[in-house]
Amino acid sequence: MIRLLLVDDDPLVRSGLRLLFAGAPDISVVAEAADGSEVMSLVRELAPDLVLMDIRMPTMDGLAATQMLRSRTPSPEIVMLTTFHSDDNVLRALRAGAAGFLLKDTPPREIVEAVRRVAAGDPVLSPTVIQQLITAVTADTGVKRQSARARLALLGVRERQVAAEVAEGRANAEIAAELFISIATVKAHVSSILTKLDLNNRVQIAILIHDAEL
Repeated sequence: MIRLLLVDDDPLVRSGLRLLFAGAPDISVVAEAADGSEVMSLVRELAPDLVLMDIRMPTMDGLAATQMLRSRTPSPEIVMLTTFHSDDNVLRALRAGAAGFLLKDTPPREIVEAVRRVAAGDPVLSPTVIQQLITAVTADTGVKRQSARARLALLGVRERQVAAEVAEGRANAEIAAELFISIATVKAHVSSILTKLDLNNRVQIAILIHDAEL
């Protein structure tokens, strides 16, 4: 059972999401919050597996709440809700450790599937969307490129290959087939990459690869 916390300042959105997930037998909405400032106490009390959270809220926005949650260990996975085209904070939220984002007009079935994917350890962003975000909001690309390449230099050859495959949006089984290694070995490499680079999830690996322009 996936334990889910809903965070949105619009009660109609929260109500709609609760009704949506009520039809998913493997997902349980354990609580709702109307603002990011309520999230930490609910996470401590209820230990949800995943937080589905709006970016724009009045007192504490989703970005600040994401940074706060990621400062604790362990922390739940986080997926942001956003209008995307009008929200320049999406990439910042991903860098802070969110596992992805959903548009508020995403079809209901896709929202449910996205929650399942993130709970299973897969991001909900395609490489194309990641690149669009970076193109839209990233400045000082030369500095970021150098910094990203310096960080990736900490990885071994095989780890860099796996990181590149992750950036292409491939699942563990696809990476294993492409590199002629076992799925267990892929998982071990991904874990090592996250540890060496002090990252939270596969989305951040993909962003770093794109920053490096490799």
